[in-house]
Amino acid sequence: MMSARLEFNAVHHAYGNAAVLHGVDFTVEPGNIACLLGASGCGKTTVLRCIAGFEALHSGRVTLDGEVLSEPGLTLPPEQRRIGVVFQDYALFPHLTVAGNIAFGLRDRSSTERDARVQQLLELVGLPGAGRKYTHELSGGQQQRVALARALAPRPRLLLLDEPFSNLDVEMRERLSVEVRDILKREGITAVLVTHDQNEAFNIADHIGIMRGGRIEQWDTPYRLYHEPQTRYAADFIGQGHFLQGIILDDGKVRLEVGEFTPDAPLQWPAGTQVDVLLRPDDVLHDDASPMQATVLHKAFRGAEFLYTLQLPQGGRVYSLVPSHHNHALGEKIGIRLELDHLVAYPREAASAT
Repeated sequence: MMSARLEFNAVHHAYGNAAVLHGVDFTVEPGNIACLLGASGCGKTTVLRCIAGFEALHSGRVTLDGEVLSEPGLTLPPEQRRIGVVFQDYALFPHLTVAGNIAFGLRDRSSTERDARVQQLLELVGLPGAGRKYTHELSGGQQQRVALARALAPRPRLLLLDEPFSNLDVEMRERLSVEVRDILKREGITAVLVTHDQNEAFNIADHIGIMRGGRIEQWDTPYRLYHEPQTRYAADFIGQGHFLQGIILDDGKVRLEVGEFTPDAPLQWPAGTQVDVLLRPDDVLHDDASPMQATVLHKAFRGAEFLYTLQLPQGGRVYSLVPSHHNHALGEKIGIRLELDHLVAYPREAASAT
């Protein structure tokens, strides 16, 4: 299968007088999996509909391997785009068998070729021998695998996945999202996923675009989004964390109530600027030998670890992930130390305005 390059260039879109997309711009390289991540109403599903050809563009352009799919005055019909879509509700045909569903998009192929492709995909999605079953005989996770196989059957240039795991329980979502990434990588297909679940996004995507109000707040790798969020909104939206108040010193360091720290790169604000510094749970380490003490306010048991909410002596709060054999009581003081590999700071004025 040939992987395709998707370019979504400066796209604006509105429903009537209600603007939904405001100059959305991103590129997905061949064989990569991208994710549009955001809260309901941010515009992420509209982006998917514009790529699929279900919506005409008001301005901008969508191309796939250089072929123009959409621009003002031109909307290539969805059936001519060679784009597969996996929907939230699976959209399987109940009157067809599993094999019949997968073969639905292969009606122009010979029966031999069609049967071979169906068997190949049943193996690929982990459902060998299920071809004669009907979809109501399958679990939700199995039905989603069938929907994925059906979308992959005609060898699309691009695959779109619209909240594909939202009807599944948490454990199944986690497992299936990892499996789907493996399947897409084995097929070498370019894909775009839409979700509001950042765990899904992190499990699947090579690049993630955080959407807010019809714009992309940040387009980056999952690692950089977590450790180097470019805006306060991205920092709040991704992962967990608390902000500690700090001040920039003459030597460029930042003073917090837990010590002085040197940023990875010089901060853009002058000495004396008050800032909020993001601390993730993995920045705060439990250390019995440390003179720095914090009080346990809350704890959440997660099996292998506890997520502690800790209060610092001057009132600041932080999270800390601690191995679960360190079972401390509420109100107990424990030793902590900070390992800030990525110091993320925002001016306090900007933080209070958001």
